[in-house]
Amino acid sequence: MWQDVAITITVFLPLLGAGIITLVPKSREEAAKPIALVVSIVGFALALGILAGYDWDARGLQYTVDVPWINAIGARYHVGIDGISMPLFTLSYLLTFLCSVYAFHHIEEPGKPKAFLALMLLLQTGMAGTFIAFDLILFFVFWELVLVPMYFMIGVWGGPRREYAAVKFFLYTLFGSVFMLVAFLALYFTSEPNTFDMLALAQQGEAGVFTATFQRLAFLGIFLGFAIKVPMWPFHTWLPDAHTEAPTIGSVLLAGILLKMGTYGFVRIALPILPEGAMAFAPVIAVLAVIAIIYGALCCLAQTDLKRLIAFSSVGHMGFVMLGIATLTPVGINAAIFGMVAHGVITGMLFFVVGSVKDRYHTRAIADIGGGLFQTMPRMGAIFTFVAIASLGLPGLAGFPGEFAALLAAFQPAAGLVEAGHLTLYRVLMVLGAVGTVLTAGYFLWMMQRVNMGVAPQRWKDAGLADVSVIEWGTWLPLLLMTFFLGVLPGLVWGITTADVDALYSVFGG
Repeated sequence: MWQDVAITITVFLPLLGAGIITLVPKSREEAAKPIALVVSIVGFALALGILAGYDWDARGLQYTVDVPWINAIGARYHVGIDGISMPLFTLSYLLTFLCSVYAFHHIEEPGKPKAFLALMLLLQTGMAGTFIAFDLILFFVFWELVLVPMYFMIGVWGGPRREYAAVKFFLYTLFGSVFMLVAFLALYFTSEPNTFDMLALAQQGEAGVFTATFQRLAFLGIFLGFAIKVPMWPFHTWLPDAHTEAPTIGSVLLAGILLKMGTYGFVRIALPILPEGAMAFAPVIAVLAVIAIIYGALCCLAQTDLKRLIAFSSVGHMGFVMLGIATLTPVGINAAIFGMVAHGVITGMLFFVVGSVKDRYHTRAIADIGGGLFQTMPRMGAIFTFVAIASLGLPGLAGFPGEFAALLAAFQPAAGLVEAGHLTLYRVLMVLGAVGTVLTAGYFLWMMQRVNMGVAPQRWKDAGLADVSVIEWGTWLPLLLMTFFLGVLPGLVWGITTADVDALYSVFGG
């Protein structure tokens, strides 16, 4: 019985919690905080229960539900979970739980915890649903669901330019979604028999039901929707504005989970359903990915705002994820999934720290902070340093395995890409990606030198700044431990993903 209802209960529990929070009287808004915390704890516990009951050695979907939903268009409520979606599904519940803890003392102006926490839980349902949907229409509904809460979180609780950033985020993502939906409809009407089921469409894609020309056109439409969400260069311009203006919790969820919805979409939908389209566009994706790695690093070197610097770093890190996907190999796709998880943990942690630094200093400008964080808040400075060196890819921490494996995969891409004469291109891109890792180390070390090192200005010494609080320790400790253990035990992720990634790779002749 648990197997039949586990996924559905876990996904829609946050939505129920959001509904309960809306019933809290306005005069007792603070009561929304413990309600959100309890709902997020139960949701995370259910996600861990699904993880504990998951058969790591099996391939294919588990905890499956497949029943009719909208008969008029042939859409079904088809949900389940496999090794590709499990790490991201679990991470979404972990980050939402930690954000609920952090929200007890860190909800930006104008306050209103009732509305903010209801939106956060609604966002959780959309994020988790995206990772377990195996019907294209159901996937699209969950995909679009995340737009509304994130729009309001940025537009109401964001910084001085919050309205501009919120509208830009909404329009960019909606623009890509239009092309993605058209491609989904084209897949439905071209499939035999007509279906929105991802597994059936993947079987038809492998069997050659879709012509090469159709695959290229459909892949292009899906590419636009997912590339904007990643975001890939040159579709990235909404990201720095959204991150810079978003509240801390919004930035954590945006970097930790929402960006992964785009890369997950490539792995789940674009590659297995449209293998010839993937083969044709893979070199283009690889080139754009490496441009993002170099471009993101150079932009980081020019930033004067801590939060904007971290935002641009995401462009580069997601470039490594897309480079791994573009190799069309098991090593590359495993590297991409690991990179998604590691980026969610590390960059989510970086945004938590930057948000707390801003709470103390009331500024994110590096020049205004003036250095000396180790003097004013030594524990905060130590945590910031640890997470920054993890993000730059220090071996032994979570940032290293995924990026290294992505570069390794680029040295020997899929056989079809080699036969098409792209081997030299990929090896050049591997070298350029390695140069990007050096630039990444450069901007993070320079950031730490300007923020952590040196003598603190006297005004900050006299301000009596509070170091890491108990609530902050409770929020951050799980992410700090994951940053370490994922670095020394990458099999914690790869042990789950490998079987299903190998099955996916069979499409490309592996």
